[in-house]
Amino acid sequence: MQERAIQVVMWLAGVGIVLTCAQPARAQSLRTDTPGAQVLERILVKVNGDLVSQSDLETAQINNIRTRPVPPQTDAELRAMVQEVTPELIANAVDELLLVQQGRELGYALDDEQFEDILEGIKEENGLDDEQLLVALERDEGMTLDELRETMERQMLSGQVQQVEILGRVSMTDTEARQYYDTNLETFTEPASVTLREIVIAVPEGGGALNAGRENQAEAKAQAARARVLAGEDFAQVASEASEAPSSANGGLIGPIELADLAEAVRGRIEPLAVGEVSEVERTTAGYQILKLEVSTPPTPTPFEAVREGIVNNVFDERRLLALDEYLTRLRNEAIIEWKDEGLQTLYEAFLVERAASRGGA
Repeated sequence: MQERAIQVVMWLAGVGIVLTCAQPARAQSLRTDTPGAQVLERILVKVNGDLVSQSDLETAQINNIRTRPVPPQTDAELRAMVQEVTPELIANAVDELLLVQQGRELGYALDDEQFEDILEGIKEENGLDDEQLLVALERDEGMTLDELRETMERQMLSGQVQQVEILGRVSMTDTEARQYYDTNLETFTEPASVTLREIVIAVPEGGGALNAGRENQAEAKAQAARARVLAGEDFAQVASEASEAPSSANGGLIGPIELADLAEAVRGRIEPLAVGEVSEVERTTAGYQILKLEVSTPPTPTPFEAVREGIVNNVFDERRLLALDEYLTRLRNEAIIEWKDEGLQTLYEAFLVERAASRGGA
């Protein structure tokens, strides 16, 4: 797994700008802590003066691909995968900056005591001391302690803004859940289904008088099997002895199967039957067939109480996402967003439209 992750990183490094930028962006200098040194970094977008760089996006791409259950096997697969995820990743990067900036404006911060608590939790969970933690951070995440703190603070600020500004304003009452259930009752209803038994007498392929004789013999055999059932013999037993279909091994049992999934001709034959009744002998493409309606289950709604929690969670989450979109739209409209790559800007704007449509937004 580690070997595959390293390979993904090397692939991304080799593919480079082509993946992250639809058009080349001018390289700009970023501050470095080394006196007299200057690091050239490709800036993709500025959000109220804060930056999303190419390396930020590449890191997000690498992390996303590392989480895939099936990693890319070729350069072509890698390119396709990165192109697929890049619009969402750049949108997430801008959204995170907006939320972090809002969190700082509202006075939120990760103080020393909170960060120490986080570190203690990490060390305890992984059985590490201070030195081992630093080594593990560098080895596994390529991070320093300061970079970990910055990452944790960004996550905390983003989460706290959503908790206060969004989750606190979204609700779902029992009455609304019940109304949703009644309005969408089909969603919570198990469709009508049937369980059948069959007896099939196959007709050998061929032509002429010989085949006509075989046809007559097969029909007579089927009629005899039906007569045995009507005389009181168990259908399953007769099917086991006389049927030439694979289902004979199970007493001719078919199903349960949803009524809508049955061929129209079969539905037409069983609809007049009451449970326990047997059809006439019918010529089908498989041969002569007799059906018995073993069980018929009408459409059955799942009780409200059994799905109530799921409704509350799902609808609440839909409302949360809509509220988050509305909140982020306001922050975007108030922000100064300066794109340095027109291709990524186009992908970003198209993704926002698609995401809003998928969530029922404007």
